[in-house]
Amino acid sequence: MLYQNGKRRMSIEELNNLNSEKAFEEFFKCCGSTSWANKLSEIRPFNSIENLLNSSDAIWLNASKQDGLEAFTHHPKIGDLKNLEKKFASTIDWAGSEQAGVSVAANQTIIALAEGNLLYEKKFGYIFIVCATGKTADEMLALLNDRLPNDSEVEFKIAMNEQNKITHIRLKKLLA
Repeated sequence: MLYQNGKRRMSIEELNNLNSEKAFEEFFKCCGSTSWANKLSEIRPFNSIENLLNSSDAIWLNASKQDGLEAFTHHPKIGDLKNLEKKFASTIDWAGSEQAGVSVAANQTIIALAEGNLLYEKKFGYIFIVCATGKTADEMLALLNDRLPNDSEVEFKIAMNEQNKITHIRLKKLLA
C-alpha cells in the first residue's frame, strides 16, 4: 500500500489481487451502486487506471435507473455538512474535500442551497447530484438553479453524468 497525504492508496496490482468481497467494498466507496461495484469487481484484472476508468464507463453507460438512484443515495446533500459526518463516515475524506467550496460559503448561500435541494428533491425524487470538486458554493447554487427547470428525463441523464464524474475522481483517489 502506498500513502499520500496520510491516506492509504493502492496500486492497480493490489486492486487486482483483492478478493472479490474486498474489491466490491473498495469500488462501492467510489460509486454506491451495488450492480456497478459487482460488475467492476468481476471483470478484473485491469492493466492500467485508464483501463479501469474505461471499464467503469462502459458499465455505467448501461446502468439502470435503479442503479443511478441507488448511487445517488450514497451522497450527502450539497452543503449538508452535519449529515456528511454522520451518514458517510467511510467516504467522509473524499466527500468532504469534494464539497470544500461549501465549507467557506456565506450563510445566505448555504441557506439557498438547502432550499434549492428541497425543491430539487421534491421535483425529481432524489438529491441534487453535482460533481462538486473545484466548485464554489455559489457555482453549485447556480448549477442547481439552472437545472431545476429541466424535465425529469433530461435531468436524470445529467445526474448520471455527474455521478460518473464523481466516480472517476474517487477511483483515482483509490489508486496511487
